[in-house]
Amino acid sequence: MGILDGKTAIITGASSGVGYGCALRFAEEGANVIACARRLENLERLREEAGRFSGKIIPQKCDISIESNLDAAVEKAVELFGTVHILANIAQGGLGTSSPLEETTLEECMAYYMTGPIASMKMMQKCFPYMKKQRYGRIINCSSEAASRGVKGVAAYGMCKAAVESLTRSAAQEWGKYGITTNVFMPFIKTEGTEKSERGREMAERVARLNPTRRFGTPYEDCSPMVAFLASEGAGYINGESINISGGGTVPL
Repeated sequence: MGILDGKTAIITGASSGVGYGCALRFAEEGANVIACARRLENLERLREEAGRFSGKIIPQKCDISIESNLDAAVEKAVELFGTVHILANIAQGGLGTSSPLEETTLEECMAYYMTGPIASMKMMQKCFPYMKKQRYGRIINCSSEAASRGVKGVAAYGMCKAAVESLTRSAAQEWGKYGITTNVFMPFIKTEGTEKSERGREMAERVARLNPTRRFGTPYEDCSPMVAFLASEGAGYINGESINISGGGTVPL
């Protein structure tokens, strides 16, 4: 038996990286997962890879900046499994653009906000009625060390991630009385995107050399176990917390 047996989860950003690793782990732990992302072909690969596990992966094409796509994901969970127990908001925009603070534009900020705290809030609101009714829910949001530690050239990204943390703490205070816990994790993890640029490869080598663990963690092996625990019944007294998954330290980006 897995720690998520019989639970229904929605995971955004499940087509790659941390979201993919967490979706795979959730299925291994017995959850039925509505795996949301724009790249449907990657979700089909995820479903095939999870075929050996007791939980099911249900691919759901979803652009989190489009509200009707969020509605469709929740409706799919309810249609197939009757409710939503777990929401993992992992698709929240990456370091897609980089610019000095004095050159950061409103358009850049709004793009991060719409796919970060705004999309997370909307999805939380859509899952809340089901969690409140059953007096049980687990919400896990995704932030970054950029929210608390200055990272040059990514002011818009850091602002948006700090807003996700604030949103998490507000939900923890308001919804805890319904048996709903809300936490946020900050992954410092090597993903497929790390290998796509020279800067990413250099960073990976530097992290592996300087991190206290002497390696650079990966989504499935190092990140997903903590996220699965936060999604489990055993995490019922962990609420409003921000948890780093970084091997004990990071290096300048």
